Amino acid sequence: MSDSEKVTNRSGPTAFKRWVLRIVAVMILGLVLAVAFLYRYIVNGGLRARQTPAALETFVAQGLVNLSIPNEAKALKNPLASSPESAAATGRELYGKNCEVCHGFDGSGKTSAGGGLYPRPIDLRPAALNKRQRTDGEVFYFIRNGIRNTGMPGWQLTDQQTWQLVSYIRTLPQTAALEGNVSASEQKPSNAEFHFVGSAACEKCHESIYQRWRKTPMANVVRDPKEHPEAIIPDFSKSDPLVDFTTSDIALVYGSKWKQRYFKKVGDDYYVLPAQWDVTHHQWRPYHVKDDWWAPLYPPENSKRPTSALCDGCHSVNYDINTKTVTEWNVGCEKCHGPGSEHVKHPTAFNIINTARQGYVAANDVCIQCHSQGRPPGNPIGGKYYDWPVGYDVTRKLSDFWKLEEHKLGETTFTHFADGTAHKNRMQGNDYVTSLMYTHGVTCSTCHDTHGTDNSANLRKPANVLCLDCHGPTSPNGPHAPTLEAHSHHKTDSPGGSCIACHMPKIAQTIADVNVRSHTFHFISPEKAEDLGIPNACNVCHTDKTAQWAGAALKTWTDRSPWRMEK
Repeated sequence: MSDSEKVTNRSGPTAFKRWVLRIVAVMILGLVLAVAFLYRYIVNGGLRARQTPAALETFVAQGLVNLSIPNEAKALKNPLASSPESAAATGRELYGKNCEVCHGFDGSGKTSAGGGLYPRPIDLRPAALNKRQRTDGEVFYFIRNGIRNTGMPGWQLTDQQTWQLVSYIRTLPQTAALEGNVSASEQKPSNAEFHFVGSAACEKCHESIYQRWRKTPMANVVRDPKEHPEAIIPDFSKSDPLVDFTTSDIALVYGSKWKQRYFKKVGDDYYVLPAQWDVTHHQWRPYHVKDDWWAPLYPPENSKRPTSALCDGCHSVNYDINTKTVTEWNVGCEKCHGPGSEHVKHPTAFNIINTARQGYVAANDVCIQCHSQGRPPGNPIGGKYYDWPVGYDVTRKLSDFWKLEEHKLGETTFTHFADGTAHKNRMQGNDYVTSLMYTHGVTCSTCHDTHGTDNSANLRKPANVLCLDCHGPTSPNGPHAPTLEAHSHHKTDSPGGSCIACHMPKIAQTIADVNVRSHTFHFISPEKAEDLGIPNACNVCHTDKTAQWAGAALKTWTDRSPWRMEK
């Protein structure tokens, strides 16, 4: 064996040992550094529940949670899906008892207890669950088994109770954050050329929603009778002294629920014909506005009061006061979601307005722009007085374009009762901004789904079911009574047992004796109401009784404060 071969044989094992020692040394050093980092992390408050988890930690933890769910659990179907309302009603009580303290009444987790947990409670709001594609089976699995090393316990509930809870979680109430999650400007990318494209452009991606919306009053506020001859409700073959026009004079039909009016086109504008149809009483009534703020500023004849200035901005999308053209008639998608050109090109959550991501002011303003009585601060505009917020769309601030009608307390006017409650229709916004619901972040879309539902007024749920999402005998929001019947002093299935019968009485006039519901949610004692000349909820139903009778009856309800029963 040569000398060089001997050297190679001796150096081989030595080099390998050195290489191993280096690896071991690096590993020991890494371990020491990791321990030092962990020690520093712990002694500097790393185990505090108040801190926000790091993004990497959240990602890893979420991945592990997803891996822990058995496939058979994911595939489970809710056996109560065929009767969701009754299941959710029972689930509501379970949620209030077991879940609400951490997850909040709306599932957001923004509670005192939830804010002190690490990790934070899972967001149970429907949009969040849908985004994570959580199945009913997965929600059932979490409730039954809990999640180790978190604040989520495994609840000792029966299968029936657990499924009832799942049913309710799927229908949690929707509210907006008081501070707002995403402003209108943040939902629009910079340097983008936004324009309106019409609701038909939304159908491709949102077909089911689009088909529901098409059947709503919002989508059918005004219709061309040549395209929709069925839109005309009354029989024009029967003569009436109020009607001095024929169907051939009608260019657009307005309304179908309470009243129907008829627009005649003259030149490039429309004018309201002098007779309207009372849908409730099936009879003709005269149409002539004499008490609204703008009435003395226009000639008295209907034929000289154009709808372009007084109506069309709320009955269309993107009305141009200069050209008198629209992107589309009716309350289309972009009336509430803003111009959609960029969203159609590149559908993302951040180039379209969504009230669920806005603060309560902006979210409510989407509806208040039309459901309120007011006037533009810049009137007259181009020599005309407008009765709608000219220049506003939902990417902007409504208060820059619209001022709510003023009222002096104690005076009864065309628009207001003496206490400031709405006296007429189309004032839901004026009412609502004075309510506690508004200041607590409840929005119009918490209760209404303008895309269309089977419930009256496009409510998300039947009225009592909807109210009891947030209220109930066990809720800090009230009512403060052991049962609903003890609170209302009426049987639950009676008209007087309906929440809205007392808290949203029909007192705002829309036509003749047909009234719509108040949206202040204020309680006014019958005696005070009579003193101020305001209808009270009791006598709206008990029409054969007096306010004194109602006041005396309320004073026998021992669960009511006597101080609130006084004038």
